[in-house]
Amino acid sequence: MVSSELKASYAFIERNLHLMKRYMAWELVFLTYTVVNALSIAFIGVAMGDSEKVLYLVVGAVLWGFLSLLFHEISEAVAWERWEGTIEYTLMAPVRRITYLLGTSISTILYGLMRTVIILMVVAQFLDLSLAKANVPAACAILAVSSLSFIGLGFLGAVLPLLSPEKGPQATHILQAVILLVSGVYYEVGVLPAWLQPLSHLSPATYTLRAMRAALLHGAGFRELGWYFLLLALMGAVLMTAGYGAFLAGVRYARSKGKLSRSG
Repeated sequence: MVSSELKASYAFIERNLHLMKRYMAWELVFLTYTVVNALSIAFIGVAMGDSEKVLYLVVGAVLWGFLSLLFHEISEAVAWERWEGTIEYTLMAPVRRITYLLGTSISTILYGLMRTVIILMVVAQFLDLSLAKANVPAACAILAVSSLSFIGLGFLGAVLPLLSPEKGPQATHILQAVILLVSGVYYEVGVLPAWLQPLSHLSPATYTLRAMRAALLHGAGFRELGWYFLLLALMGAVLMTAGYGAFLAGVRYARSKGKLSRSG
């Protein structure tokens, strides 16, 4: 049973890698835009003459690039399959829904890590970044734990195209934009209007960015970051459970209303 599910998950990973190769030109466009975006933001810190501010901004840009990619690619999986005309075949195949979602998530993580490494290599050619104080193992652990929350958010976002083929994908972009605004990606959340700040407490990106910056800028270790590990793991468990349950309900709803057969 486990072996067959792992093989099925690998099939989704392989399929997504082939899709990436099929649209390689667009992948290069998106990669170029992400690199330029990270550099543009980093140069704001350079203009301020503050090396710590440069690293602060680079961490925000690169980390948000990875986390938003997780959310975007997983939440867009249904819309993408509908556009390709394969959504009915995928959801009618004798494969568990969790296998489909995990296969999609693993391929997205691999793609995101590969793209993040490329971005860091390019950024390092333009900027003199010092990681002398960084606690890299703690930062990597924070990245792994926080990924669970964004995979869960991706599951939730994937429900929207099931509920509305026309407006669902647009709604996922709006949700992604709101998370960017309230999470302190490029600034402290304290600068937000008072009525907007409570939303920052609901975003896992807020705690991920604080923990990552503490690890990379100030060398915080596992002991100092213990509260963040616990909170992010809890948020990840809740969001993945809720997201998976919502996705199952969304599939049942779409099938009952005949919305899976729509394409374009």
